[in-house]
Parts: sequence; C-alpha cells; structure tokens
Amino acid sequence: MDCQLLSFNRSKCTNRFPIIGAQRYISRGSFYLPTGSPHNAISCSMRSYRLSELTQAEINSLKTRPRIDFSSIFSTVQPIVDDVRERGDAAIKDYTARFDKVALDKIVENINELPDPELDVTVREAFDVAYNNIYAFHVVQKSTERSVENMKGVKCKRVARSIASVGLYVPGGTAVLPSTALMLSVPAQIAGCKTVVLATPPTRDGSICKEVLYCAKKAGVTHILKAGGAQAISAMAWGTASCPKVEKIFGPGNQYVTAAKMILQNSEAMVSIDMPAGPSEVLVIADKHANPIHIAADLLSQAEHGPDSQVVLVIAGDGVDLRAIEGEISKQCESLPRGEFASKALSHSFTVFARDMFEAISFSNLYAPEHLIINVKDAENWESFIENAGSVFLGQWTPESVGDYASGTNHVLPTYGYARMYGGVSLASFLKYMTVQSLTEEGLKKLGPYVATMAEVEGLEAHKRAVTLRLQDIEARQVENKLVVMGSFVQIYSTSIK
Repeated sequence: MDCQLLSFNRSKCTNRFPIIGAQRYISRGSFYLPTGSPHNAISCSMRSYRLSELTQAEINSLKTRPRIDFSSIFSTVQPIVDDVRERGDAAIKDYTARFDKVALDKIVENINELPDPELDVTVREAFDVAYNNIYAFHVVQKSTERSVENMKGVKCKRVARSIASVGLYVPGGTAVLPSTALMLSVPAQIAGCKTVVLATPPTRDGSICKEVLYCAKKAGVTHILKAGGAQAISAMAWGTASCPKVEKIFGPGNQYVTAAKMILQNSEAMVSIDMPAGPSEVLVIADKHANPIHIAADLLSQAEHGPDSQVVLVIAGDGVDLRAIEGEISKQCESLPRGEFASKALSHSFTVFARDMFEAISFSNLYAPEHLIINVKDAENWESFIENAGSVFLGQWTPESVGDYASGTNHVLPTYGYARMYGGVSLASFLKYMTVQSLTEEGLKKLGPYVATMAEVEGLEAHKRAVTLRLQDIEARQVENKLVVMGSFVQIYSTSIK
C-alpha cells in the first residue's frame, strides 16, 4: 500500500507489458460489467500463461512493471523545487492555491496547539486498535546494545541514535490515508525523533483531515504542513520560515512527489528518502483449496488503488476453477465505487499456471511482489521458501487488508521488484547507527602491529604512525618503569648490605 497513489502518464510508459509467443499464450479472459448503461460498461481482463510452456526469457519478461519516463516530470518538478528553496512559505501558498484550490494564511500548524478532533466512537476505536498493534510490532524491534571483545583489550559495539528530524508524506487526492499517518509516525515516535513533520494536502476549507489529525496527535507528530505534491516535499527538504527542515522523508505519493524525492536526495538539501516508489501490487498464490470469492477480493483490493496498479494470480497445481474466480472478479468489481480503476489495473495484470508450489514460489521470488498472499493448504510450510517480498500473508484467513491497516506490520513497502534488495519501513528506518571501539594499552600492543603492517602495504604512512608512535610511547614507558623498579631494587639491596 506504500505507493499506491503513484500514477503514470501512459503516453510516457515503456515496456508496459511483455508480448509472449502466441503458442504459449493461453487466453485473455474478458468480461464486461454493466454500470447502468451499455456506454459505461467496465471491461475486466487478465492475460493467462502456463509457466511450463514459456522460455526462461519469457518468464523473466513477466516480472517487468510499467515504467515511466521521468525526464518530462523532472522538468516540471525542478522549477518547483528551486522556487520553494528561494521563496519558502510564499511559494507553498501559491502552489497550494494553484493545485489544491485552497488559499492558506498559515501553512504549518504546531500540533500541540490544535484541538483534538471529534471522531465517531467506532472510527476512533479502529484507529486505536491499529495504533496499539503497530506500536507493539515496532517497539520489539529495538535492539539490545552489545559489546564484543574481539581480542583481549579490543572492544567494539554498535549503538543506535534517532534521526533528529523526519518528514512524513501522507497523500490526499482520490483517497485520504490516515493509516499511512500511523504507519509512518508510530515508528518515528518509538525511535524518539525530536521533530516530526507530517505533510498532507489541506481539505477544501483549508483544514486538516480529522482522521489524519487524530492519528498524528496520537503518534507524536510535532508539526503538520498543509501542503501536498512536490512543493510539500521541497518545503520539508529545504525548510522554510515556518516549516522545519528534515533529514529524511518517508511516504508514498504521485509521480511528482516521487520525482521531487528523487531530485532532492541528490541535491544540496542533504536529505535522504525511504525507498524507491511505484504503484501498489499484489501476487496471490492459490491452490484448489482456496475460495474463489476470497481470491477475487484480494486481487481487487489492490487493483482498486489505481489504474496502474498490477495484480498477479499464480495458480499452483490442478483443480482450480479459473472461471469461478473470473466470475467473482466480475461480480465484485461491478459493485466497487472504484471499479473503473480496478478494471484498468486488471487490463495489464495476468494469471500464470504453475505445476506445483515450488514453481509458484520460484516465480514469486522472481517477480518480488510488494504484497504476497499464499492462499493454499498448510501455507505456513512454505514460508521458508520465500526470498523476495515486501510483506507476506499466510493462509486463507489472512487478507492483505489486515497488513494495510491494523495487524501491526508496516504497509510502506518496496514495489516494482525492489523487494529483491529493500525491506519495508521499520523502526530501523528512523534510526542511524554508530560503531564505537575502545582499546586498552594491552589491546593496542596486540592489534597495533597488524594495523601498522596493513597501513604500510597501502602506503599510508600517517595511518601507520598513528599506531607506531603510540606503541613507542608504551614501550618507552615500560622501559622507564623497569628502570625505576631496578633502581628501587638496587637501593634496597645496597641498604641491606650496609
């Protein structure tokens, strides 16, 4: 769910979907959903492939996501980034008026000065449960500080310190995402970040979404920036008269938000970002024991995020009724308020048939999905085989939605196949680590000669001397101490003879 609002300009996309040889292409299941009139019919379709009939190159091509040419977007975003750097608050107000149609007198609110929002009891309880579970999951990620004595007198340890100031981006647009406010602010709260700026577009009347505000107050956010888009990212990165500068920016957003993050992490702003972003995605592995109703619901739960989301169904083994699944997709999609989004996402999604679970998981590891649902019998038995996934959901009673909202795991996850080398947001994302070493005199005597030898090999004489001069001091002091001891012994011996 992390970057589900990143939309793509289709005219700029390349490598949108692989073309597989016709002889290996099983079907393109198409079904049309009435939405009141024939002219508004929604078409839902997913291609189907059998892995055993594809070449390795064709299988590899299935992992390709829609790509976007950022060059034109960079040319739009760069002037905004520069303008916010130069004009600060005034630029934010101008862009908010232009893009959000809201005139603001004040762009940043100190959260302690805002009254507690009034929420329906049921809504408040839902967010409270989510907060408690997210907190419980992330607080146990605190590491115990350990010191290791690698050699006698040579001690090393690794210590954690919070990132002092962080920026959290919570999108607005087609959906409000208070759950994202929790996912980002709770680990920041546990880490002990001193300044936490949450940026989110204002409502039409210039206020803050009450659910987002409730979550922000509960999870220790210090400031709320009432702005969205590239201008909000720029304000947090550079800092303005009213917006504190942050050192790391987290959260999903559209292509302009993503472009701003990419530009600013390589700029003089000296700001880092959480991870690469892309549209939301899910891969569902199902066998003959899985309920078609549940499979359809899980696929649609990601497809409804936006037209460029991608969902993949992997059928493991025989006995799965694909027609039943397609029928359920049709039936459920018809009643979705965001059914048109889901339909467009399904048009570039696909189904693959695997001979067994080993082949199914092998393909999943290649695809490296943001969300992986394993809806098969004895799903827990397959956990150890999973190598690449942002978040995993095991068994028929574990829909991806629980991770999006309230199970406790974080929903800010790597997409686009970046799960091969990135993990999702965690407590560690809000910390930085320092190593500490301390040597005794004995420790330097033991380790120093090896260090001096390595420095000499590399031709770094000053490095060598930093060790050898100390070793000489130690040796000289030891010689001096021996002389003192010997002198004392001689004096005592002379006195005894007399």
